Amino acid sequence: MTNPIQQIGLRKNGRRILKGIIHVQASFNNTIVTVTDVRGRVVSWASAGVSGFKGTRRGTPYAAQIAIFNVIRTVKSLQQAEVIIKGPGLGRDAVLRAIRRSSILLSFVRDVTPMPHNGCRPPKRRRV
Repeated sequence: MTNPIQQIGLRKNGRRILKGIIHVQASFNNTIVTVTDVRGRVVSWASAGVSGFKGTRRGTPYAAQIAIFNVIRTVKSLQQAEVIIKGPGLGRDAVLRAIRRSSILLSFVRDVTPMPHNGCRPPKRRRV
């Protein structure tokens, strides 16, 4: 029997997907892009930090655009995708524009940013 670590590596490199889900987590400090197949297994991922940006430049739209180009380059067989965007960061629009410019056909775009219903509990009242 082969080593399980080698087996996972072989499967990850050999997997070709035609339809997938692109998850984008855009915070003010970084943008993380993950591509999964329809069952939710991760195929490829990239972030602005991994793409070579440091410090405050990771939160810029240009850094998010470079991150999505890195992911699209690794997953060449992807033809159709759903996009799920989460977070209030600046990279949201840049990622969508970059996906539209590539040859990937978008089926839908969903925003799953968490919204508080009533917010956090306020601090205890000050007694003087």
